[in-house]
Amino acid sequence: MDGLDDARGARALLSPETWARIVKIDNSHPKGAWRSNVYPKTVYALVFELSGALWLYTDAEGTQSLSRTLGTLARDEADPGPLLRAIEPGIGTWEWVDEPSGPPAKQSANPPKACVEESLQALSRRIAQGGETISPRLLFYYVDTPVGRLGHTVLVFRTAKGLSAIDPQVSARAVIVPSDLGTDLRSIAEYLRGAPVASAKAFPITPSRRDVPGSWVALPSHGSPTG
Repeated sequence: MDGLDDARGARALLSPETWARIVKIDNSHPKGAWRSNVYPKTVYALVFELSGALWLYTDAEGTQSLSRTLGTLARDEADPGPLLRAIEPGIGTWEWVDEPSGPPAKQSANPPKACVEESLQALSRRIAQGGETISPRLLFYYVDTPVGRLGHTVLVFRTAKGLSAIDPQVSARAVIVPSDLGTDLRSIAEYLRGAPVASAKAFPITPSRRDVPGSWVALPSHGSPTG
């Protein structure tokens, strides 16, 4: 499966106002295939904007940051090729996929490893319903498994009652995080998961800033997709 339906499904989870495009990537570069043990020869992925940076979703690995710096959206959107090759130098050519007009194209109702996109959808729904949502962030946490380190993402935000979280893959309802956990992200992640985690990081969800000089994008780190 090339991932086109899943890329469309992930895009459908995002707000209509979000800049998002599907990209077709050639995975048959003669100098080395892009993660050939994971991807087919043709890879369809979703590139979208969040908090001043571009992000990449694939159904095989989930979502990871694509931009290397903040404040360079116009350049990154015009040519994401160097960013794609920064993740994996072995990829071949790429091109945007222009969706035809008319009825919606086929898309996956439940794209795999789309916890980032599902968390963003949960935020949009909560805001639309008038729910209190102060300082929303994506909480990324990582777990060591026999097949390597895997990541997962949930939505965290503050209300008058304190820190709350939504894990759309568990429930649409917000969970209040015990105040005695403080601000330690790993402890918060372990409480939400109900089991130990290897590490945890957070990324603020903010309006796009296209006029801010570049500063390094650090979350989640390249090579550590979450899904």
